[in-house]
Amino acid sequence: MSEDDCYRAAIGTGADPAGVPWAELDPDMLRTQRSSLKWTRFPADVLPMFVAEMDFAVASEVRDALVERVRLSDTGYLDGPGPLAPAFAEFAADRWGWEIDHRFIHLATDVATGVVESLRAARPGGGRLAIPTPTYPGFFEMLQELPFETAQIPLRAEPDGLGAHGFGLDLDAIEAEFERGIDAFILCNPHNPHGVAFTREELTRLARLAAAHDVFVVSDEIHAPLLHRGAEFVPFAPIAAEAGAIAAIATSASKGWNLAGAKCSVLVAADERANRVLAGLPPEAVTRTSILGLHAGVAAFRDGRDWLDRAVAQIEANVELFGSLAAERLPGVTLIRPRAGYLAWLDLREAGLGEHPARELRVKARLALNNGSSFGAGGAGHARINLACAPDTIVRAVDRIASLQNGTRGGNA
Repeated sequence: MSEDDCYRAAIGTGADPAGVPWAELDPDMLRTQRSSLKWTRFPADVLPMFVAEMDFAVASEVRDALVERVRLSDTGYLDGPGPLAPAFAEFAADRWGWEIDHRFIHLATDVATGVVESLRAARPGGGRLAIPTPTYPGFFEMLQELPFETAQIPLRAEPDGLGAHGFGLDLDAIEAEFERGIDAFILCNPHNPHGVAFTREELTRLARLAAAHDVFVVSDEIHAPLLHRGAEFVPFAPIAAEAGAIAAIATSASKGWNLAGAKCSVLVAADERANRVLAGLPPEAVTRTSILGLHAGVAAFRDGRDWLDRAVAQIEANVELFGSLAAERLPGVTLIRPRAGYLAWLDLREAGLGEHPARELRVKARLALNNGSSFGAGGAGHARINLACAPDTIVRAVDRIASLQNGTRGGNA
């Protein structure tokens, strides 16, 4: 597809998944309307494409559910997942063929809290924890709360794999680490930042290794609703249960429907044994969860699927647009094409932007991306970019990168 064809595909109907015209999602305008850190962390001349927050307007179904809860003054404390359990279970069955016993569904404030509290409940004494890298920097921040020594295991890269399909779990290295003694493992599937959905074969071997070595696995599956066409997402819980591995899954509507601030996630036990572990979660894991977030999640999983499908289609078009522009205008910039989600991993080691390309882009081109070094082993020389935005925003980002490569400042692009 040519650069012009990619741009026309990305423009589409001229509006975002909620029907908001692209002109109303101009970053300069959004900065005056939104108060999240995406729009407040950096000065107004910095184009923010770092944190995992969409520019798209929220789905009308979710908006209406939130307005109705406020209209009814339903803003108190929660005592359990209530209607969120069947809403999520029905979505999981429909999209992934995962049949969930509602008793296995628990609440947590957000996925980060779910990961921390499930690890605390499963391995109260801490120990050694393994994690594939590069990965979401928040995992390293979360682990500061827990008495774990962390072993980083770099993802396996195919020799010439340029897309997310070229990366996978290094199961030989994982097995060797398990044999040295590992108590817990954090899986991120689909993986952040590569956007790879791991295969059934990979997950099956991981589950069998975890069962053999008594390793507790918590799987962050928050990006799974944003699966791209032609890709397959395989939930870890059924595989873990079949293998006899103890595991929990942390997920939420927050990435799929842009609801991070609503503060509600679910923790799903893989089987009865894991469910007994999650029964030991502190009561605050529930009471600190937002009742507004719960109802937003219900509306998203139950009624917001059309919006989600439009969002994924737009994200796919945006990925194609960035890829086409990068190939034409950004020498040495390699896009790792995601198969899920709207976050894309950029290899900038050959882009002529120095040892700290993300810093160079922010300081000199006024473009904020996530610094690859913060993603752990294998992240240096890379950056993560958020492509859930108007197509013109992507063009502006490419303009700024190109201007820096060409030796001119890109702050006004």
